[in-house]
Amino acid sequence: MSSKYQKAKVIENIELTDGIFKMTIGGDYSTDKAGQFYMLRSWGVEPFLSRPLSIHDANSEGIIFLYEVRGEGTELFSKVRSGDHIELLGPLGNGFDVENLSGKIAIVTGGVGIAPMRLLVKQLMSCDDCEIDFYAGFRDKKYIVDYISDYVSEVKIASDSGNSGHKGTVLDIFNPEGYDYVLSCGPTPMMHKLAEECKKKNVKSLLSLESNMACGIGACYGCTCDTTKGKQRVCKEGPVFSGDEVLTDA
Repeated sequence: MSSKYQKAKVIENIELTDGIFKMTIGGDYSTDKAGQFYMLRSWGVEPFLSRPLSIHDANSEGIIFLYEVRGEGTELFSKVRSGDHIELLGPLGNGFDVENLSGKIAIVTGGVGIAPMRLLVKQLMSCDDCEIDFYAGFRDKKYIVDYISDYVSEVKIASDSGNSGHKGTVLDIFNPEGYDYVLSCGPTPMMHKLAEECKKKNVKSLLSLESNMACGIGACYGCTCDTTKGKQRVCKEGPVFSGDEVLTDA
C-alpha cells in the first residue's frame, strides 16, 4: 500500500440505475483483496475529506468502484468523465480472509452493500470445496446481480418495491441454518440482525461494516465500532469483522 495519494485515469463512469454508478480506473490492482477499500477524491481543496469506496472488482488492468450518490462527495464523483484523473489511496483495511473459508457459504447484501461482493465471489473461486449462494436486497430495481450469478450456485432477490424478486427485505428470504459461513455487507441494522440470527444457529458470520471515515488509515479514530475487544476502527481493524465480536443492540 502506498502512503500517498496516487493519480490515475478514469476509464469509465456510468450510471447503472437511479443514483447508482460504476467507475472504472486504469492501473494494476491485481493484489487487492475483496473487502478492502480506497479513499478517493476528484476535487481540489473542498470538500476537505476524501470518500471511502470499497473495491467492486480489480485486476491487472484496472479497478472498479460501485457507489451510490448520497452527498456532496459522491455527487462530485458522478460528474467525473472518461479521461479525467482521480486521486486514490489504498488498498486500505482488512478484507475477507478467503483462504480460510470453506464449505457452504451464503453472501447476503443490502443495497449498495453488494459493491464488494463481485470481487469476493471471484476470489472464492480458488476455494476447492466452496458452494456459494447469493442473497441481495434492493429498494427497487436490482443491479450488478448478473455479473455475480455466474460465480454462485443460487441467487435470491428481494426489494422494498417488489419490482425485483420478493417484496420485502433480504432477511425475509434468508435463513442461516445449514450454512458454514455467512458473509455480509449492507445497512448496519440489517447486518446486526443477521449476526444475531447466525449466533442463534451457531453459524459463523463475517460483516463488512460501513462507516463515515475521515482519514481511512486509523489515525483519527473517527470510525470506531463497539466490539467484544472494545472500540475498534472500521478502517484499520476492519472493515471486515467477525459477527461474534461486533456488539449489536439486539
